[in-house]
Amino acid sequence: MSMITPERRAALIKEYATGPGDTGSPEVQVALLSERISSLTEHMKAHPKDFHSRRGLLVLVGQRRGLLDYVKRKNKQRYETLIGRLGLRR
Repeated sequence: MSMITPERRAALIKEYATGPGDTGSPEVQVALLSERISSLTEHMKAHPKDFHSRRGLLVLVGQRRGLLDYVKRKNKQRYETLIGRLGLRR
């Protein structure tokens, strides 16, 4: 359901890492959250009454929003680049 395969996870980390060995930068975290959000969104389309997954989805969206706000506060240019790469609104 909302599981990311280890290969996909590694690819996302490699793509969004800010340097070698980087697995926890806000960019990587936001990319991983976005992947989980998109898979959960697909699940919700097939199962509209699954309220437990809906709550999980809302929690993930809130986490991503918080990380994006943090990046925006620290470095506006990094924020603009990140939402552009992920194709997010705002």
